[in-house]
Amino acid sequence: MHDEPRPKAQCCTPNADNAVASVQTDHPAMDQGTTHLRDCVLVPGGRALLGTDAPFIADDFEGPLTIRKVKPLWWEKGATSVAQFRQFVAATGYRTMSEKIGWSFVFHSHVPGGAEGTLGVEGLEWWRKIDGAYWAKPCGPAGREASDEAPVTHVTWHDAKAFAKWAGGRLPREVEWEHAARGGLGDVRFPWGNDEPDDRGFTPCNIWQGRFPDQDLGVDGYTGPAPVLAFDPNAFGLHQMVGNVWEWTADAFRVRSASAKARAINAASKGRRLLKGGSFLCHASYCYRYRIAARTGNTPDSSSGHTGFRVVYDRPPA
Repeated sequence: MHDEPRPKAQCCTPNADNAVASVQTDHPAMDQGTTHLRDCVLVPGGRALLGTDAPFIADDFEGPLTIRKVKPLWWEKGATSVAQFRQFVAATGYRTMSEKIGWSFVFHSHVPGGAEGTLGVEGLEWWRKIDGAYWAKPCGPAGREASDEAPVTHVTWHDAKAFAKWAGGRLPREVEWEHAARGGLGDVRFPWGNDEPDDRGFTPCNIWQGRFPDQDLGVDGYTGPAPVLAFDPNAFGLHQMVGNVWEWTADAFRVRSASAKARAINAASKGRRLLKGGSFLCHASYCYRYRIAARTGNTPDSSSGHTGFRVVYDRPPA
């Protein structure tokens, strides 16, 4: 167990509005004739918890804990995979935003041959602007093809929404996401309960172990995205609701408060969309957002190597 985390307020999700300044010195309808690779479980509805009365990152307005009602939904067991997204592209000819603009953000240690000479985001220098990085080549043209079992990444909110519409589903709302992540356990911090992951042996999800951003020990078996069905599922049968990749939701990023500070944050965040779950780059010392109540926002045209999504269905998938 580690001491109580002291996370930095700034999150690890780069956005398309960031100035790329520093140099590294070291929506079509579903084709009914296509079989979508679905793998779903039914998550019961009813009383749902949203937020927390013990927030860790004040500027994210993770609280207060409120009680809502949600209806039953069919959830994909894992985040949308490369195989699923590949089928979507084959059926529709869809091109993601990163393909259209010709680049996306790649974590510095994942750049083939090293990140020297590449452009990065000021203040978040571990994110590098890599030409030719997109969902099928997540580390750039010189990198390996994305494996079918991996979560699709380098997708914007618009890309995620287009896939969900084609698949006959949608992106979940924040309250639906938290309800599903809790797995019926109530007011818990993680999908498995309240026990904290560590850098030594308790690794129930795919996050960072070591010294961010230079040393990922990979104690959990991965130093990048894990297959979407890796790690034990929660009690509802859902895999990796925290860690691995951030998941786009249907909601705008807004803070749940009427305070003057909250109004200012909401004004500054206008147009941003909400993401949940954290990623393989999260660590308690830097981005303690692999908790159920944790949240962040990003512009809907932003993509990166640690951002994906998961689809839900209001009716049983055909």
